[in-house]
Amino acid sequence: MDTYIETERLELIPLTAPLLKLWVEDLSGLEAELNCSYEAEPMEGFFLDIVKVQLEITQNDPDNYLWHSFWLLIRKTSRTVVGAADFKDIPNENKEVEIGYGLGKAFEHYGYMTEAVQAMCDWALKQKGVSHVTAETDLDGFASQRILQRCGFKEVKRGETIWWKL
Repeated sequence: MDTYIETERLELIPLTAPLLKLWVEDLSGLEAELNCSYEAEPMEGFFLDIVKVQLEITQNDPDNYLWHSFWLLIRKTSRTVVGAADFKDIPNENKEVEIGYGLGKAFEHYGYMTEAVQAMCDWALKQKGVSHVTAETDLDGFASQRILQRCGFKEVKRGETIWWKL
């Protein structure tokens, strides 16, 4: 794997289309492939639907998989997948990419997501064609809002949701 991000406690592994397909269809196969234990968000419901859409997009545009796929957040000490994050598409004409993320309930309030979001934003801002990272939170998504604030994001628009920009 040529691209991955390492932080103090985490390895952030972007999933190629074949790995993303394993995540959707064969979780134990993915665990074996990456030598990890998956304990993040359950692969069901709305979340699974989002991942399936991203899988199709990633398969159709493999050269840009880093922008379409999910990055698993693997805790180094235990090889446990604690969460996942993604850029929702390639950089747009305004040189912006949107980041999204989720964490397994058991791993909330340990700073893992702040660590991961900071590292992914640092990586993204070093890529050609990226000058800003955006994010959207629910009005009552206070934990997510705190993560973004700690990472230097500023609120730029408030309506039914809140939009943030770094």
